Amino acid sequence: MAGAFELLKLCFLVSGFLFRSSVTAANEGGSGVGVFPATCASIECPSYDVVDNGKGFEIRRYNSSMWISTQPIDDFSLVDAGNIAFFQLFDYIQGKNDQHEKIEMTAPVIIEVKPSDGPFCASSFIVSFYIPKENQATAPSSESLWVQKWGVTYVAVRQFSGFVKDDDVAEEAAALYASIAGTVWSEAIDKSHEGGGSTTEYIVAQYNSPFEFRNRVNEIWLTFNLEGGNFLI
Repeated sequence: MAGAFELLKLCFLVSGFLFRSSVTAANEGGSGVGVFPATCASIECPSYDVVDNGKGFEIRRYNSSMWISTQPIDDFSLVDAGNIAFFQLFDYIQGKNDQHEKIEMTAPVIIEVKPSDGPFCASSFIVSFYIPKENQATAPSSESLWVQKWGVTYVAVRQFSGFVKDDDVAEEAAALYASIAGTVWSEAIDKSHEGGGSTTEYIVAQYNSPFEFRNRVNEIWLTFNLEGGNFLI
């Protein structure tokens, strides 16, 4: 019974990748910044400081943190990649790891996106679960997953509502990038992302259950290097 309940809780976050909806961000209040995800009032989320607020974006400084991540998943769909990742992450937090240790649910579930080189090529996705602070010093290892360590990390953020869909995420990422253009942050972001290669282009963060249709909060993240810290990209 307890296992079924935990499966349902994780489903609230991860299986949001599996749902497509005709509900758009415009119908649910538009895009931008400044909405506190209600999920973070009930379960643990990574802590951060707001460094700057701009028109359509926010700059955050995340404290050092750890994530448990899938191996890169090559697929044509972010939604389908989330489907593949679901049971890997669920099994891990339920104790199917090398230390047989159960872990509490957290938010958000994030998916790193490295877009394909063309319309007929698969993109690469890495899906990650934030490890609670109490588990980070001794985070359980796993044969199929890997622990991703973030130092202090700077992130440009754009929020949007509705259900995440494949057709929307690239547009939201482009809107975030456009809102930052010409600001003091654009040079640092461009420098961090130059060269392509294995670099994550953007991250999609999801906070809500797929069964919630109101007050949904999703985010696009552009991580970047500043002040010589250790960063995700």
